[in-house]
Amino acid sequence: MTSTLPQPVLADLTVGDALPPLTVQVRRGQLVRYAGASGDFNPIHWNARVATSVGLPDVIAHGMLTMALGGRLVTDWAGDPGRVLDYGVTFTRPVPVPDDEDGATVEFTALIGAIDADAGTVRVDLTARFAGQTVLGKARATVRLS
Repeated sequence: MTSTLPQPVLADLTVGDALPPLTVQVRRGQLVRYAGASGDFNPIHWNARVATSVGLPDVIAHGMLTMALGGRLVTDWAGDPGRVLDYGVTFTRPVPVPDDEDGATVEFTALIGAIDADAGTVRVDLTARFAGQTVLGKARATVRLS
């Protein structure tokens, strides 16, 4: 699926430019669907009793789900997921997902961190926040724009 946003043009970008932000509501049903798709059925992602017994505040979102949601910000901006050459993060904090209609609100922002005109690429630096705290560290994607 391609984005409806205008395609970014390398020559028009400057280090520090912001990408359009993305806010995502993560709900328990999404965790169940992600578990089925990924094969990660660890009960900390669906059973509050197990999650709290190991010291977590509640059921938590899969780290890779949180990472993928951040990747969506990049692919929406780039217009084509095939433009993303590399994407990596470190997981710094869990995202507890309450058992209610609202779930957990995760806010993603991103800036152009570096431009390599010779290679036709940009480095996108992402920030993911839940409840005011960063939940992904060193979140970076390399995107080819030409």
